[in-house]
Amino acid sequence: MAAEVWVLEAVQGALAHPPVVRVARGMSFFGEHAAGWLAMGAIGALVDRRRRREWIAATAAVAVAHGASVGVKRVVRRPRPDDPRVQVHVGTPSRLSFPSAHATSSTAAAVLFGALLRKPLAAVVVPAMALSRMVLGVHYPTDVLAGSALGAAVAAVARRAIRKEER
Repeated sequence: MAAEVWVLEAVQGALAHPPVVRVARGMSFFGEHAAGWLAMGAIGALVDRRRRREWIAATAAVAVAHGASVGVKRVVRRPRPDDPRVQVHVGTPSRLSFPSAHATSSTAAAVLFGALLRKPLAAVVVPAMALSRMVLGVHYPTDVLAGSALGAAVAAVARRAIRKEER
């Protein structure tokens, strides 16, 4: 834990300035319960009629990714950072930390929606969301890494299923 607190302290020392914290809070609000990603998926399904089924499947996979992260949290029961060197800049719906549900759903959405849009969203979205969770002081580095890995795994399974259905 000491190394993770050290990383959090370093991230916050380098990045946790008022404008960055405001952006991180906005990202936190957007990603809460995957709501922003689910809304984006619904918009994609409404706008892109030709690939509506793919958008619906991708959006469902984002919901599954979020649910999986919540399930793992309840099994692992790791508490959120609680160290005087780490400043907490946002409220959270639970005291459980591992894995980061924001990182999980954001990674799944970035991979799946990025594929549908033919844009490398993961390269921008995943690091930004992971860093935002540490800037806000609500997750350890391994929480966001595990969340991203879980989101990527769900996205990989979903992409295979979507491709199989397209055939």
